[in-house]
Amino acid sequence: MSTEILLPKIGFSMNEGTIAEWMVADGARIDKGQPLYSLESEKSVQEIEAPVSGTLKIFKQPGESFPVGTVIGEIV
Repeated sequence: MSTEILLPKIGFSMNEGTIAEWMVADGARIDKGQPLYSLESEKSVQEIEAPVSGTLKIFKQPGESFPVGTVIGEIV
């Protein structure tokens, strides 16, 4: 079973965000709660943790902006 990684809404007025950095390589194993990527919005940069344990598949690359709710990767 896979878990989609969605770009979260971290502020009331946030409509899009930028992936600043993936902290885990594509294809690497990750544990639930481990820092997964950093998300940059208009007002801040936040580390986002892995929601589940598994193997990371990255769909979207750092430096690009995406609307809230975009699937940026998955953990299988």
